[in-house]
Amino acid sequence: MIRRSVAAAVLLASASFAHAGEVYGNIGLPGAMLGYAHPVNSNFTVRGDIGSLGRYKERRTEDGIAYNAKINAHRAGLFGDYFISGGLRLTAGVTFNNVKADLEARGDGVTAWEVGDTTFVASPDDRFNVKVEYPKTTPYLGIGYGHHQESGWGFVFDLGASFGKAKVSETHSGPNLGNPALVSQEDIDKEMAEIRDDVGKLKVIPQVSIGVNYRF
Repeated sequence: MIRRSVAAAVLLASASFAHAGEVYGNIGLPGAMLGYAHPVNSNFTVRGDIGSLGRYKERRTEDGIAYNAKINAHRAGLFGDYFISGGLRLTAGVTFNNVKADLEARGDGVTAWEVGDTTFVASPDDRFNVKVEYPKTTPYLGIGYGHHQESGWGFVFDLGASFGKAKVSETHSGPNLGNPALVSQEDIDKEMAEIRDDVGKLKVIPQVSIGVNYRF
C-alpha cells in the first residue's frame, strides 16, 4: 500500500513536471529569439533563450571619417522571473554576448580626413580600422509580462538591458597614417578618445521584445 502511494506520488510529480515546460519565441531587440522556461513555483520561473540580429553591413560616419561597418549581434541568456502581480514580473539574469562592430575606413586620394588635430588627403593605401566589442558576459535586469499561464498559448513582453561598457581598439597603416611626422600618435590617441566618448554613451545592450509562448 505504501509502495503504491509512493509510486502514485512520484508519477503525479513527474506528470506535473513534464507538463510545466514552456517554449517561447520573441522578436525585437536583440533580434529573433527562441527559449525554454520552467516554473519553480507559482511565483518564480527560470528560463534560457538565444537571440540574434544576425550579421549585417552599413556605411557610417564617425568624426568626419566614413567607415564600412560589419556588425555582429548574437546573445544567449539565463534568467529568473519573479512574478509580482499576475503575469507582471521582475527579471534578473546573465547574458553571454557576441556583439561587436568592425569599422574600416579607406582613403580615396580625394577626401580629406581629420585625425586628431591633423587634416590631410587620405591616399588609397591609408587604412584606419576600429573595433568595438561589448563584454562577453553581462548582468541583465528588466521587467516583463508573461510566462505565467497554466497551459496553452500566451503573450510575452520584455523590457530590459544587459549592462556593460564596450572596448574600442584600432589599427592604422598607409603612407600618411603610417607617417608619424604627418599624423602623430597624439593625433591617433585624440581621435580614439573621441570615438570612445561616442561609444561610451551606450553602456547597455537593450532588450525590447514581444512574442508568444506555449506551456505544455
